[in-house]
Amino acid sequence: QVQLVETGGGLVQPGGSLKLSCTASGMRLDTYRIGWFRQAPGKEREGVSSISRPYGRKLYADSVKGRFTISSDNAKNTVYLQMNSLKPEDTAVYYCALSYGDSWDDASHMDSWGKGTLVTVSP
Repeated sequence: QVQLVETGGGLVQPGGSLKLSCTASGMRLDTYRIGWFRQAPGKEREGVSSISRPYGRKLYADSVKGRFTISSDNAKNTVYLQMNSLKPEDTAVYYCALSYGDSWDDASHMDSWGKGTLVTVSP
């Protein structure tokens, strides 16, 4: 059973930075996608970024391109999301998610979820 544990959320001012971490365990295959979704109040859960294993292909939502960077430490089974130039509209609960399929931004196709970590961007 896959377990995904997120850390790193918090309160940050607009223009600031945060780094989220997701540590994964229990994967049953060596090939999968792992990444981040977010859900703001009253909105649907949306894909933010994803990285594939073992090839490391990175994908980003248009809204975060150039500001967010996804990376991984394979030895630690940990994926990171470095978020820079944060905006109030980035405020959301950020979830780590894993998929054994090809989808990276369709929440209904994810196989496992973390519990989420809250990111608040406010003056």
